[in-house]
Amino acid sequence: MSDEAKLASTTANAILGIDTLWGGDVMSASGTGRYIADSWFSDEPLPAAYALPAAARLRETGGVAAPSPDLAAIDAYLAAVDVPGAIDALAALGRDAGGVRGAYLAAQGESLRVMWALAEELLGRGPEVPYERCVVASTGRPPEPSRPEAKRERLAGLLGVPAEPDRLLAAVDAWRGERLVPRKVIKLLADACIAQLEEGTRRHVVPHLPASLHGIPRANIEFLPIENAWFSGSMNYIGRARTPDGSPRYEATYEINAALQISMPEFLDLVAHEVVPGHVTNFALAQALHVQGRLGFEGTVLTMNTRGAALSEGLANNAMMMALGVTEVEQLPDPDLQIGKLLVLLQDDAKNQASWLTWAEGRPQAEVAAVLRRDYLLSDERAAKISGAWARHPLNGRMYLPCYRAGTEKVAELRRRHPPEKVIPALYQVHGLVDVVTIDQVL
Repeated sequence: MSDEAKLASTTANAILGIDTLWGGDVMSASGTGRYIADSWFSDEPLPAAYALPAAARLRETGGVAAPSPDLAAIDAYLAAVDVPGAIDALAALGRDAGGVRGAYLAAQGESLRVMWALAEELLGRGPEVPYERCVVASTGRPPEPSRPEAKRERLAGLLGVPAEPDRLLAAVDAWRGERLVPRKVIKLLADACIAQLEEGTRRHVVPHLPASLHGIPRANIEFLPIENAWFSGSMNYIGRARTPDGSPRYEATYEINAALQISMPEFLDLVAHEVVPGHVTNFALAQALHVQGRLGFEGTVLTMNTRGAALSEGLANNAMMMALGVTEVEQLPDPDLQIGKLLVLLQDDAKNQASWLTWAEGRPQAEVAAVLRRDYLLSDERAAKISGAWARHPLNGRMYLPCYRAGTEKVAELRRRHPPEKVIPALYQVHGLVDVVTIDQVL
């Protein structure tokens, strides 16, 4: 077996092993079925960690995160698949490889190792995992509470009200209510937003990418409503369809929460985040780079709850600004866009704060929801979902929620510090697969 084949096999078994243990199914077309592994768009066969009968049984029973985990299914799977061994092997291969690629793989291994420790904790087979270890593994920096004051002051100024909690919340609710997206026209609005963002991406992003990526479809997506989701929306990159000549179609779906209360400016940002030049574009370009032989197999099995995910979320949270060619909120051409963007940034802060309050301070959900509503100006629906299903989840609450704010701040900083011709190729993995920490090595 060649070194590349060994690395691909180890990567696949490590990622899909821990994903299966937590009940994830990377082949699911829905975000409700995916967990840690967020893509499988190579033409490689699925590894034993996914394909064995014990894996199918574990996925059916929900893995360690199920309300009542099936211990027999878990033990049968772990007897068949050495999940911690695969994770340790991946980290070791990363350390041996060195360079940017090796640093990425080693950090990936540490993130997966923390997820293993969290699974052991959940099963009562291991000690409680320190919150700081979880956050450092997924963001590269220690946990800290969010500071919303500056954004609240700017919002108050734009809305013409004092920054007092009750006055500002009432003003935001009124502003959002006057611009609320009707649920029945989401598909039409999404298409219009994509057209606008595609044009901005063509002008402000594409010129800084290699010519071989200019023709790659950046928004081949289908919008689907989904009921009772804990997320505002879920981009599900598929990437397995092929044209008659064998080329990828770069296809994805986007499941949008049917109960979402969102204004039109916030919706534009959401489409930029999830589609173009955000997640769909990012995944499609990664697939193209792999097809062109410029990105290794690990670039085809992208993950959540990792430093790579933090960078991906950071890119997506800056996507609207990138499409419009600006680096600062005040540079956005319309006051409504500025208000919408500040509310989106406050939601990122709220996700981090929900994680902090839940896991660092041990606050009850009702108290966390009230803080998110009052201080971060979330809708009732978002405050309830983020403080509940998101924050109280033993994995997502400790590892994924902090990724949004960490990634957003990192990408914003890089875009201020470096010209677009330098930072955009790095963000889209042109110089190799990087994460929220290792990207500094290619700039």
